[in-house]
Amino acid sequence: MPKRKLGMNVLTAAQERIEWTFDNFNKIYCSFSAGKDSGVMAHLVCQEARKRGRKIGLFFLDWEAQFTATIDFAREIFTEYADCTEPYWCAVPIKTWNAVSNFQPEWTAWDEDKRNLWVREKDPLSITETSKFPFWYDGIMFEEFVPTFGQWYAKGELCAAFVGIRTQESLNRWRSLAREKPMYHGKRFTTNVIENVWNVYPIYDWQTEDIWTYHGKTGLSHNTLYDRMHQAGLTVHQMRICEPFGDESRKGLWLYQVIEPAIWARLVLRVNGANTGKMYSNERGNVMGNHTITLPAGHTWETFALSLLNSTPPATAQHYKNKIAVYIKWWTSRGYPDGIPDESILKIENTGKAPSWRRICKTLLRNDYWCKYLGFSPTKTSAYQKYTDLMAKRRKTWNIFNEELNT
Repeated sequence: MPKRKLGMNVLTAAQERIEWTFDNFNKIYCSFSAGKDSGVMAHLVCQEARKRGRKIGLFFLDWEAQFTATIDFAREIFTEYADCTEPYWCAVPIKTWNAVSNFQPEWTAWDEDKRNLWVREKDPLSITETSKFPFWYDGIMFEEFVPTFGQWYAKGELCAAFVGIRTQESLNRWRSLAREKPMYHGKRFTTNVIENVWNVYPIYDWQTEDIWTYHGKTGLSHNTLYDRMHQAGLTVHQMRICEPFGDESRKGLWLYQVIEPAIWARLVLRVNGANTGKMYSNERGNVMGNHTITLPAGHTWETFALSLLNSTPPATAQHYKNKIAVYIKWWTSRGYPDGIPDESILKIENTGKAPSWRRICKTLLRNDYWCKYLGFSPTKTSAYQKYTDLMAKRRKTWNIFNEELNT
């Protein structure tokens, strides 16, 4: 889908999208991360709500392991727009993945069993009781909690969830809007999430410079962590705020040590592999699987993958074997009946259009627990045991990683 000029500046376009959303949806909430993009979006959406005398939901998922400036900014937004918002600052035990450790491939924010290791105390504005959410179950994943929250908030009504992503940030974000997808009334800046809940992306076409121009001209509040990032030497295009241990966000772990050493000391105690991630996440090569990886002497990519699996904690290894078995089985019925090759043409392989053991190796080196690099999505925690039991049977049938035959 090619880009098409709208004949107006991005601020006017965003305001028109927000106005249209308020005209067409009775239930509205703003998904706020306290970053630069969602911060601008929150200002714009809340200003429209205030102008119309309406109340909207303000949803913030507190990851516990966050900079003090981020929490300060979240508190500022919740306070500034208290007159036109229903606050949903969620500080509950959400599980997410940890791409800096094979021994703790997932971690849980606000884990009650690790109360003495929490990075900080919960904010007084936050919702701390899981009983607030009837859909809650222990071990719920971030990827499930967010859309299910929207469904719960909607209460059966047509609902819009404002999300502050911009397509400039990544190819995947551009694809999320450019691809053929369900749209509400044909609006390209909308997409269906779950049943009657629709995501609305009012600033999807903004550039990074537009974000800071907006702040410069309006003087409205922003997360001052970005000021510290600038002082640390980052460009405006390198600045990111998100939960810290994903395969992309781990590249910014070093900033904790530079900007807020006290928080960094607690992070190292709190989450396995934090210091390793800080040391190696920005290096190219085999340590974290960044960019080009190399084959050790005496190995094929297949034997290297098997060696990596053998050096991984047993439970984590079994998890990867289940995913890899499906990956291999899928490709055997799509042009590779004798098994996947050791490597393919790299350019094609990197697009995911050709399989290889090299791609599997890169997945393992990246600690890509849910194997997103191989095309998978996270499995719901509530269904995970059923999934593992099913995969044990399938692996025997397929004779892929069948431990009984030592293959």
